[in-house]
Amino acid sequence: MKKILLGFLLIHSLNAGDKMSNIYDFSVKTIKGEEQSMSMYKDKVLLIVNVASECGYTPQYEGLEKLYKAYQKQGFEILAFPCNQFGGQEPGSPEQIQNFCKVNFGATFPLFAKIDVNGEHAHPLYVYLKNKAPGILGTEAIKWNFTKFLIDKKGNVITRYGSSTKPEGIRTDIEKLLQK
Repeated sequence: MKKILLGFLLIHSLNAGDKMSNIYDFSVKTIKGEEQSMSMYKDKVLLIVNVASECGYTPQYEGLEKLYKAYQKQGFEILAFPCNQFGGQEPGSPEQIQNFCKVNFGATFPLFAKIDVNGEHAHPLYVYLKNKAPGILGTEAIKWNFTKFLIDKKGNVITRYGSSTKPEGIRTDIEKLLQK
C-alpha cells in the first residue's frame, strides 16, 4: 500500500511540474523571507544564478554587478539564490549573506532566500530550470556554485552556463535577448 501511495504522489508531483509553462508560474522567497511571484519579472531578460560567499567563483559577483549596472535600465535582472550544497560554502544567515555581497562587491541585484538546487529538497524553480536546460551530456544536476540560467522576456529558459563561464562571457547573449 505504501509503494502505491508513494507512486501516486510521485506521479502527481511530476504532473504538477508539467503544468508550469514558464518561470512566471513560480514563487520564491526574498532574502528577507517575503514570498514573491516571479511574474514581477515579466518582460525582462533574467540571469538566475546560484551563489555562495566562500567559493572560488565568488569573485564573479563583481562581473555580475557590472552586467547588472550596464543593462538593468534596458530590462535586465540578475536573481541570485544563495546555496550551501557545495562544500558548505554559503553558511551565513540571510543578513550575513546580504552584507557580504554589498560590502565586498557592491551587489545591488536581488538576493533571495538560501535554497537547495539539487536533491529531494531542491526548490521547484530550480527543478524546472534544470529540466529546461540540462547540463553537459543531459545531466540535470547543478555541479557547483555560480551555475547560470539565461531567461528571455517571455519567461523561457534559453541556456545554461557552467560555473567557469564568467559574467562578461554572457554579455553578447544578454544583448541579443534585450533587442528582441
